[in-house]
Amino acid sequence: MEKYKLKNLDCANCANKIEDKIRKMEEVKFVNVNFANLTLTIDTYNIKKVISKIKEIEPKVEVLENNKDNNVSELSEHRPAIIKVVSALLILLIGIIFEKSLHNTPFHFAEYFVFVIAYIIVGWKVIAEAVRNILKGQIFNEHFLMTIATLGAFAIDAMPEAVSVMLFYVVGELFQDIAVGRSRKSIKSLLEIKPNFANLLINGDVKIVSPDDINVGDLIIVKAGEKIPLDGEIIEGSSFLDTSALTGESVPRKVKENDSVLSGMINQNGLLTIKVTKCFRESSISKILEMVENASSKKSQTEKFITTFAKYYTPVVVFGALLLAVLPPILFASQTFGDWIYRALVVLVVSCPCALVISIPLGYFGGIGSASKKGILVKGSNFLDVLTQVKTVVFDKTGTLTKGEFKVSEIVTFNSFTNEQIMEYAAYTEANSNHPIAKSIYDAFGKNIDISRINQFEEISGHGIKAVIDGKTILAGNDKLMHKENINHPFCNVKGTVIHIVIENIYAGYIIISDTLKDDAIETIKKLKAKNILTVMLTGDNKLAAADFATKLNIDKYYAELLPEDKVTHIENMIDKSNNGKIAFVGDGINDAPVIARADIGIAMGALGSDAAIEVADVVLMTDSPSKVIDAIDVSNSTRNIVWQNIIIAMGIKLIFIILGVFGIASMWEAVFGDIGVTLIAIFNSIRILKK
Repeated sequence: MEKYKLKNLDCANCANKIEDKIRKMEEVKFVNVNFANLTLTIDTYNIKKVISKIKEIEPKVEVLENNKDNNVSELSEHRPAIIKVVSALLILLIGIIFEKSLHNTPFHFAEYFVFVIAYIIVGWKVIAEAVRNILKGQIFNEHFLMTIATLGAFAIDAMPEAVSVMLFYVVGELFQDIAVGRSRKSIKSLLEIKPNFANLLINGDVKIVSPDDINVGDLIIVKAGEKIPLDGEIIEGSSFLDTSALTGESVPRKVKENDSVLSGMINQNGLLTIKVTKCFRESSISKILEMVENASSKKSQTEKFITTFAKYYTPVVVFGALLLAVLPPILFASQTFGDWIYRALVVLVVSCPCALVISIPLGYFGGIGSASKKGILVKGSNFLDVLTQVKTVVFDKTGTLTKGEFKVSEIVTFNSFTNEQIMEYAAYTEANSNHPIAKSIYDAFGKNIDISRINQFEEISGHGIKAVIDGKTILAGNDKLMHKENINHPFCNVKGTVIHIVIENIYAGYIIISDTLKDDAIETIKKLKAKNILTVMLTGDNKLAAADFATKLNIDKYYAELLPEDKVTHIENMIDKSNNGKIAFVGDGINDAPVIARADIGIAMGALGSDAAIEVADVVLMTDSPSKVIDAIDVSNSTRNIVWQNIIIAMGIKLIFIILGVFGIASMWEAVFGDIGVTLIAIFNSIRILKK
């Protein structure tokens, strides 16, 4: 999959047209043309043929390498259009002021000369584009509508109005480009968190290199004010980090030795030495950039509908206007062709679908950008739509609703075993596991692990671990493991997270691991309930521990002692029983990946969550805060509202002006507002979402 920049792509319809034509090429497996950020994402073995096809469809569009800088200042970019508009406006004013004198010249020569010159200056590119499209068989678009409407106005001797319509159309296009450009810059600013360099520490010397050249295990230095270029672990130093670019949180985070840090965070004061744990292409920042840039390739149903709608809407409008121009004079002798042709031209001007074709994708793109600023990565505008339909949110417990900061709180022994024996065997059994519970056990053990003592190791999913330590078979796991291995044990239900220990088939005792709720967990459940959203908790913990947390959270339903496959079964049952409402699942661990993938919308905790969970998720929360689920739903609802506002505003105003045009009340001047004015209103309304 390759990504390219598109230069001189100034029309949403043009973007849709390019995408539609390229998708039909045999050489292309996947294509997405993003008008909002001017990119072409494509999977093809013949890019030269694709570029040639783009030139054939839109000759002025240039395809550039993604890393090629084609930025210019806003004034330089729009200077030719501004000069053209000002020149045409001056000539138009001269024509209007001296219209009587110009009209009295032989054959109205001077009048035609002035207005035609103004018309050509401002409308030449529009006419040329219309002719080019007609020659390719692509007739029905906004260029064709404007050309027919203005030439028709010339034909019925409404020359000032013809020039004015074309002038205002081009002015509207200019404002539209400026508005869309500023929206792009707002989104682009989210992507400027990419670090440009890394200070590589080699034998005491510091060398400035590209982040791409750093390997896992390398040491890097991050000075005050610099961005952390790669994910890693601090081995020396302490500081406060600005994490707002990743998480949307304004409060600096204090870090010290052994703390994990993510690429894109900004070191505010101290000097940090960091051991790199992920190469750049696997780092948090790379994944964020990829998610944000590729989000628009997954289009919402509304976007797809509007694209299809515009394809059929324009021909209907053209033929409708044609019938409006000829039928009334034919059917009623009192009616004149000149009057009804003028009315038909007004309808043509009003009916251009630009407001919908541009503003709706821009609204969704703005929604994705707004979510990103809050530390929420939405992988496609289609997922924003799904979030608005969520009626049930299902949470994993450990690491999602709880902090996952486990501590050994109690040890209970049986059959003459001591606390020290249980802790030693538990620590060695868990030594090869990276689960937070395992870490809490060998932290409590507090001694170095001699790996040579571990002869065998087997992780039994959803049950625990079976290992051979010093030749002895050790079991460490939950109550299900005890029953699976037919071990006699005095208690099945113990309040809390419990690890049962068995040594050579003799029950030795159990260890209670304590965890605490995240600070915003209770408030999250409360707010979801206020939105009439059902809350459910799925956990592998025993029933007593699950019931305790469910009571604290005031959660609607909970299911305990679940294996990963059991969670999938529960989600599938919920989906089958849901009445049109969507099911969201929020999780963080590698064992949550299957259920995240199966839910209607999967939400992963991104900061501490596993790569597998993040990979399959539709939405990633960069702070590991469950309250971000509320923010994600709120952004999606705001986006949906703005999109529907645009649809209602555009269609409503256009319908009113079409009716006024048919009855001869609206003139060409009002028609321009009905088209360009409404387009600008819709675009500026779409941009509002970025400020939410």
